[in-house]
Amino acid sequence: MRERKTTKGERIMSIAEHAPPYIRAISPYLPGKPITQLAREMGIPAGKIVKLASNENPLGMSPRARAAMQEAMDGIERYPDQFELTAALASRLGVGTEQIVLGNGSNDVLDLVARVFLAPGRSSVFSRHAFAVYPLATMSAGGECIVVPARHFGHDLDAMRAAIRPDTRIVWIANPNNPTGNFLPGDQVKAFLQSAPKDVVVVLDEAYNEYLPPADRVDTLAWVREFPNLVITRTFSKIHGLAGLRVGYAVTTAEIADLMHRVRQPFNVNNLALAGAIAALDDHAFIAESFEANRRGMDQIIAGLKRLGLEHIPSHGNFITFKAGDAAKVNQALLKQGVIVRPIAGYALPEHLRVTIGLESENASFLAALEKSLEGAR
Repeated sequence: MRERKTTKGERIMSIAEHAPPYIRAISPYLPGKPITQLAREMGIPAGKIVKLASNENPLGMSPRARAAMQEAMDGIERYPDQFELTAALASRLGVGTEQIVLGNGSNDVLDLVARVFLAPGRSSVFSRHAFAVYPLATMSAGGECIVVPARHFGHDLDAMRAAIRPDTRIVWIANPNNPTGNFLPGDQVKAFLQSAPKDVVVVLDEAYNEYLPPADRVDTLAWVREFPNLVITRTFSKIHGLAGLRVGYAVTTAEIADLMHRVRQPFNVNNLALAGAIAALDDHAFIAESFEANRRGMDQIIAGLKRLGLEHIPSHGNFITFKAGDAAKVNQALLKQGVIVRPIAGYALPEHLRVTIGLESENASFLAALEKSLEGAR
């Protein structure tokens, strides 16, 4: 903490000390290293760098979304109108428009839930290896984090239910979970909802829902009618390939949605993002192609990890978390070869790395670089 002193030696408080202590206690979110940053650091041409760190769609964006965004440029001088995307989502999902809240990515929606229900003297519950935004959103609202030990790297719902206190107002559940890829069957999640206190909001984060095989998918949206304390969040950043546009949404009761709208910034999703998301929603061919490419890439990387004798956590997303031993050293060796993956020591997994499923050629480059990195780390 910086401080100044007067000529008489009196201490002058730093302006930062006037921020609430729960804000000063936050550790900022660290995103995956950008290609441009690694190019600067290592002197590697950007075109030769393989980035598999941020769970982005390696196929790019929906062609329909690209065309819609180009057309939307003609109205870029106007403030956004969220009506069309909200209506399209309501029609597709079978819910009312009053039940949908759009966000600048699903991270924004998660933060809105925290701002509505958390405050100093209130708490939220989440799993040890769950998404980093849960503690960030909780702490930024002044709430207390209750971190529950993981079970096989995933959510232990029984332990999470037991951890709920009288001051708990939110339980965060990522399904599939990031960064571990674990998936909870629908009957287990529904049983948790049935047992959870009705005055505790349960946030079901389904950012990777579209990567689930059809046999694992459950109509969780129908649960909102049964559980008025449920908030389901999804995103256009993953299978739709619109991570750079930042579009996410929540589906919940009209009552909760109304509260979220009260703290939502009025123009939190821009015109290009709205146009791209509307078009991407109906690009079924692109979604199917992305799903199949992810399935093939998953098989390719798993086979490579097994060949190298590395353990991995079975994943239901578009990434795989694997045990690398001295993960920091292996990661640095990968960076020197122009391959970016995600260190996850911040998720209490210091021996693991997370790799996004890429194109076939990118996956092959990663596996070749990983083999060299492991040789250097031994």
